[in-house]
Amino acid sequence: MIRGEVLVRRLAAAFLALLVVVASQGCSRPQVMHQEAYVFGTRVDLSVYGETAETAETAMAAVLREFDRLHRSYHAWEPSELTRLNEAIARGERIEVSDELAALLRDAQRLAALGDGLFDPAIGSLIALWGFHDDEFVPVRPEPDALAALIAAHPRMTDLSIDGNWVSSANPAVRIDLGGYAKGYALDRAVAILRERGIANALVNIGGNVMALGGKGNTPWRLGIQHPREPRPLATLPIYDGEAIGTSGDYQRFFELDGVRYAHLLDPRSGEPARGTQSLSVLITPRADAGTLSDAASKPAFIAADGWREQTRRYGIEHALRVDQDGVIEVTRALRARLQFPSGIGPVRVVD
Repeated sequence: MIRGEVLVRRLAAAFLALLVVVASQGCSRPQVMHQEAYVFGTRVDLSVYGETAETAETAMAAVLREFDRLHRSYHAWEPSELTRLNEAIARGERIEVSDELAALLRDAQRLAALGDGLFDPAIGSLIALWGFHDDEFVPVRPEPDALAALIAAHPRMTDLSIDGNWVSSANPAVRIDLGGYAKGYALDRAVAILRERGIANALVNIGGNVMALGGKGNTPWRLGIQHPREPRPLATLPIYDGEAIGTSGDYQRFFELDGVRYAHLLDPRSGEPARGTQSLSVLITPRADAGTLSDAASKPAFIAADGWREQTRRYGIEHALRVDQDGVIEVTRALRARLQFPSGIGPVRVVD
């Protein structure tokens, strides 16, 4: 596949990652204000309902400023506080980080441990080796020796020592990449900013990670989960105040080589892109840091393939959906009660 085709497919996937169904009843539609941007390497869509244009635009602008700050602070390969940390770790040095980054690292350690390290932000070097740190992916497999060396080094979040704001690692192979965590954290920050500004009804969509605040009048926000192989929703569902949805898929960042799809979700045990799942979605019911959990918890479940349900249970998640490598849809009983599938979608298997 040539680079232009890869870019077009990536942009289309970002746009369709989680379709926001904006059609509404009666006269409510004009009251939904929208603002879009491109941050974190993906499309961001903000919606605010029931406010004046000035109030909505001011609040959404504050959210986008925060997104820009987070992007610049925690970029994994362009100069940032995170790259300075990674450089210090590679030199075997101890470094002082900001309060926010220290808290993010502690939480990332906790979430990685819950999933047995199946998704571990310490594998930034492995992500770079596969070329997924670039804006356009070159369809080339890593050199076997380099891949074997990284697997043997086994970088993981448990290698980090965090003492207050001081961070170090005895394993110089550790290279933190918060790409599978930061979008969820940004959702939580966005909702906090909107609440602080008096916004009661909003929807924040960061490339398929979505969080709801309130609803649209007497109706909830309604979303469509993107089909991993077709340009249409796989299913639609209502999302209520304080809920968040995260989807991990092999259609968002990938390249193809000799007819094989290589996606950015890497299994740290093998060093290879995870196999067996096309997409994995989790719905997080209202709780603290729901946005962060929606981003972080979908990854280990995706990587676990047939073991996905055990992974979602570890995170206390009862609403989850998986599309396996053959296109079979598996959905938990709790989420099935919320979903509407269009005609022609299936087969669907309900699990407890």
